[in-house]
Amino acid sequence: MPALPPAPEALLERVEWTVLRRLDGALQGDSRTLFGGFGLELADLREYQYGDDVRRIDWNATARLDKTYVRDYMEERQFTAWFLLDLSASLDFGSQHVAKRALAHDFFALVARFLTRQGNRVGALLYGEAVDTVIQAKGGRHHVVHVLQKMLARPEHTGTGATDLRDLLGIAAKVIRGRSLVFVVSDFISAPGWTDVLAALALRHETVAVRLFDPLEIELPDLGVIVMQDAETGEQLFVDTHDKRFRARYAAAARTRELELRRAFRKAGVEALELSTRDDLADSIVRYARLRKQQAQLRYRAGAGRSPRAAA
Repeated sequence: MPALPPAPEALLERVEWTVLRRLDGALQGDSRTLFGGFGLELADLREYQYGDDVRRIDWNATARLDKTYVRDYMEERQFTAWFLLDLSASLDFGSQHVAKRALAHDFFALVARFLTRQGNRVGALLYGEAVDTVIQAKGGRHHVVHVLQKMLARPEHTGTGATDLRDLLGIAAKVIRGRSLVFVVSDFISAPGWTDVLAALALRHETVAVRLFDPLEIELPDLGVIVMQDAETGEQLFVDTHDKRFRARYAAAARTRELELRRAFRKAGVEALELSTRDDLADSIVRYARLRKQQAQLRYRAGAGRSPRAAA
């Protein structure tokens, strides 16, 4: 008999007392350190640098000064974050003690509570075989527990078809009104065609692709003869993992998919946070936050001292 999922309150308490305390220590509790880039108050203009968000190009200054300039903003103290949660059948996979679904639960609990403690609001769209739940954005710990309850109480999947992230992203574009921070939490095992929809969403919102994966999906060890099953269609296949050629083809296909995913994220103009079922969640997020901070500092230094306001 499968283990019962934890109660939402117990899950959140565990995350608060373990992962969240460590994240606070590393980031000093500043949500802007982790998810910077928001704001409505114009601080300055500077020359465009490779990697800047094209949505921040100031076309008037660009036309007037014959060079491409972007706007720098003062960040808002509070904002709204939306979690687009792919909870389809493929998230039930996990090669050791943690399934991708449990990782999705922990990620939401951690980041949503981290944000709501700073006065921010969070909302969620839940996708199984379709978008079946929309939870409007609110603040506070009680609201985080409410969303976790909805996530944990979901019925089992019937396995009747493949995930199509176009549905989730398309409905999100209609539901999310004001400019928001959007997390697309998925393993991105989906029918094709979602890249352009993700790009359209990213034009309006600060968007992060949170990709969940298990190392066994990338490299298959020698396990002998096993049954592999498609979690979403129920199709089964006997394979001999002792065969080195089979393992090599498996690894090659996985590498191809990795490259295609990275190209898709770049094309859509979104950052990607990759979370493995075998890695420490807090460590992964801290590494991501530090990388963002380093990139922002490099862009700032490259553009420092070249404000077009004086030139104009």
